[in-house]
Amino acid sequence: MPTGTPSWPLSAGALLAAAACLLPMAAVLLAAVTGSLETLSHLADTVLWRYTWTTAVLVVLVALFTAVIGTGTAWLVTMTRFPGVRVFEIALALPFAFPAYVMAYAYTDFLDHPGAVQTTLRSVFGWGPRDYWFPEVRSVEGAAIMLTLVLYPYVYLLARAAFLRESATANLAARTMGRGAWGAFWHVSLPMARPAIAGGVLLAVMETIADFGTVSYFGIQTFATGIYSSWFSLADRGAAAQLALCLLVFALFLAILERMQRGAARNHHAGKRFELMPPHILTGWGRIGAWAACGLPVLFGFVLPLVLLFEMGLRSEQDLFSQRYLGFIQNSVILAGTAAVVTVTAAALIAFNTRLHPVRLSFMAGHISRIGYAVPGGVIAVGLLVPFAFLDNSIDARMREWFGISTGLIFTGTITVLVMAYMVRFMAAALNTVEAGLGTVNPNTDAVARTLGRSPLRMVWSVHMPILRPSVFTALLIVFVDVMKELPATLIMRPFNFDTLAVQAHRLASDERLTGAAVPSLVIVAAGLLPVILVCRSIARQKRHRQPS
Repeated sequence: MPTGTPSWPLSAGALLAAAACLLPMAAVLLAAVTGSLETLSHLADTVLWRYTWTTAVLVVLVALFTAVIGTGTAWLVTMTRFPGVRVFEIALALPFAFPAYVMAYAYTDFLDHPGAVQTTLRSVFGWGPRDYWFPEVRSVEGAAIMLTLVLYPYVYLLARAAFLRESATANLAARTMGRGAWGAFWHVSLPMARPAIAGGVLLAVMETIADFGTVSYFGIQTFATGIYSSWFSLADRGAAAQLALCLLVFALFLAILERMQRGAARNHHAGKRFELMPPHILTGWGRIGAWAACGLPVLFGFVLPLVLLFEMGLRSEQDLFSQRYLGFIQNSVILAGTAAVVTVTAAALIAFNTRLHPVRLSFMAGHISRIGYAVPGGVIAVGLLVPFAFLDNSIDARMREWFGISTGLIFTGTITVLVMAYMVRFMAAALNTVEAGLGTVNPNTDAVARTLGRSPLRMVWSVHMPILRPSVFTALLIVFVDVMKELPATLIMRPFNFDTLAVQAHRLASDERLTGAAVPSLVIVAAGLLPVILVCRSIARQKRHRQPS
């Protein structure tokens, strides 16, 4: 039941934010439909099959690898005990701090022909350049490994949370019927956690189709690189929009699947939630296997690339505190800070409007606002540049005609549209965090505030906001870090001569100056550690609450 009629500014702001999230998708659809059919025919005859095949292979490999690594490690640290398990509980989430393109830079410098590994092999065995075979890191398989190393924490975190909520009764019943620890895992734990695991895999897949930095650096042709090439290299906006539409349809299909899996997950946690499941103590080869299974993802997903980046940074002779790099940091902070404030403010408007006026239109606004998390940054960029470039050119033409002055590019020539793209892309992360905090506020609190004469806006400001301060701070931090790492939308939409740390890292890596790319990459990774620590603390609190009183 609604707690009262909300103020018009709150409702208008929520609907405006939802409309902004819907705009790029509508613009992509319109631009694709009105584009030349010759372009679409040419794409189908030349590159469309290659884009489809490469993207599909990446999706399948990343889905398989992340499911196996994420689920296996989550079960080991939750349901078994071996030396170091407490360390692995946190360490397994740390690769989440790395953007995939940064991982690609580190391993390319390490594994490529002039890198340390192959140089050492040639030196030790006296091999020449053609005397041996070495796997090519710049390949579809290499890109899949890079993406897996940074995306398996999606599955790990969701599966671990599912295992923590699992009913001990079902596991104990399986054990009393003669099932061992592995038998209980296959026949009880895995089926109960399947919706959460599938949700994590789908999130990893959505990040895979959205990736631009890794595949472009490795020279792999996917839909993400095709959109960028069509827009800039070929100057064909129709082709870019049509490729973006193909990717958008696939992304929305994945979003629907993820939503369905999230709903199914609510129906798989019966039993006594707080009854502690006795952990299985590993010994001998089981302990060694657990160490290997948990240690290798941490080693190759966090420790080794971090060491490699530090070593590359020391060799680069790049000065992080030079005027040039301070400018990159300033641009990154301005963009990330502005986008975080705008996104969280819009998310708060939507969340509060749904809370105060829970009607169909409010819920629809919330659902529309979440679409952006499934849409790659390149698609959002194309969807926003098409209408706002037209608007800029129309305003400039009218001002020239009427007053003889040029207004330039008011929207696309500044960070305005770029910040809007970030808001669309990361609205779901902010909205989920704010709504989670708002869900802890008892509805009776609203009723008491209204009986005391508080208007909706005053109740939000004086009652809800003090309680939601930690959630709002967390949402700000998550969006801030996500914007720091975002590459495709920034590359396409940034104003002239307005480069960020991510753009600088991409430019240096594209010029094969990998040691130089390590310096901005390290700053991005350092910022990315903050939300990982927050997530780990949240799971640790969940585990403490699971302990019997």
